[in-house]
Amino acid sequence: MKKRADAPTTYRAPEVRRKIAPVVAKPAAGAPFKPEPTMDEADYRHILGIIENMTTVMERSPNAFKGMGEEDIRSHYLVQLNGQYEGGATGETFNAAGKTDILVRSENANIFIAECKIWRGEKVMIETIDQLLSYVTWRDTKTAIIVFNRNKDFSAVIEGAKAAVEAHPQYRRGPVKEGETRFRFILANPSDTAKEVVVTLMLFDIPV
Repeated sequence: MKKRADAPTTYRAPEVRRKIAPVVAKPAAGAPFKPEPTMDEADYRHILGIIENMTTVMERSPNAFKGMGEEDIRSHYLVQLNGQYEGGATGETFNAAGKTDILVRSENANIFIAECKIWRGEKVMIETIDQLLSYVTWRDTKTAIIVFNRNKDFSAVIEGAKAAVEAHPQYRRGPVKEGETRFRFILANPSDTAKEVVVTLMLFDIPV
């Protein structure tokens, strides 16, 4: 039996579980406020990589994931993410919130938020962005929208999803292409348009 050279390492247990160390900006001397923590860029990219690897497993083993809804798919991501990151007292760094969200919290602030959605058109995509932005804090929260395509023209879905982000009222710039189906956008925080939110759009073709 020969190991696939391009096989994702999603299911390999790391020797040492990583621990997210939130970055906290240093306040000016005598500043009366306590700044909120944010997620380090390296942790953000690593988390996105774990999500991509898990989805590669889904694409290569379609029968095992056939018919799963957004909530079921999210559970698989949570298992892999919590398997590679060390949490706090509960042992879980990544938590489910609502029906389709993945959250990382630090000091009562959301420092990473992801939404898992099956593609249902540009209108639903814009509603998903609204939902995502409703969770962000004043700080530059890093976020992701994970879109699953089922039996549709995948190239058209990619273009439609990108167009929906660009059509959103809070859109500022992007996309920056970070992979074949991974794009980074910058949106404004609806509670303070001077603040920006990183939104990485990730699209995957998965079975019915």
